[in-house]
Amino acid sequence: MAGKRTDYISWDDYFMGIAILSAHRSKDPNSQVGACLVSPDNKIVGIGYNGFPLRCSDDELPWEREAASPYDTKYPYVCHAELNAVLNANTSNLSGCRIYVTLFPCNECSKLLIQSGVRKIIYLSDKYHETILCKAARRMLDMAGVAYAPFQPQTERITIDFAREADAVSRV
Repeated sequence: MAGKRTDYISWDDYFMGIAILSAHRSKDPNSQVGACLVSPDNKIVGIGYNGFPLRCSDDELPWEREAASPYDTKYPYVCHAELNAVLNANTSNLSGCRIYVTLFPCNECSKLLIQSGVRKIIYLSDKYHETILCKAARRMLDMAGVAYAPFQPQTERITIDFAREADAVSRV
């Protein structure tokens, strides 16, 4: 009898992988962001990606980053991945949860995460680190005792090959 597999992925790689996969659902042409909310006992309780609210057409609202008027940019309309993960949560109690996000949360999402009881943020990118909104986010997170850390992968690459996976399952 063979022992258990030893080449399985870590919890962190798994949850960040879910966040990355979720980001691929975003229709935003510039920034695809995903989030995966996880309970203290490693159960996924919510996932989300950035996009427009339900029943608001992504063909009618603007995707532009810049325009003559802010009204004609995506910013007043887009729901961030963290917001969608919290709203999609399958539990009302997020106390003690952690969230895996592909982009460090803005100030608005940080307020939401603090108020929801999230205790740790693991992020893939912090490309807006020097902006006022991210500085404000870190200030609030520090005050509220919410930990945050960059993602440290254990696995260099994870590839999903649907045909190979289907073949592997059929061999069982």
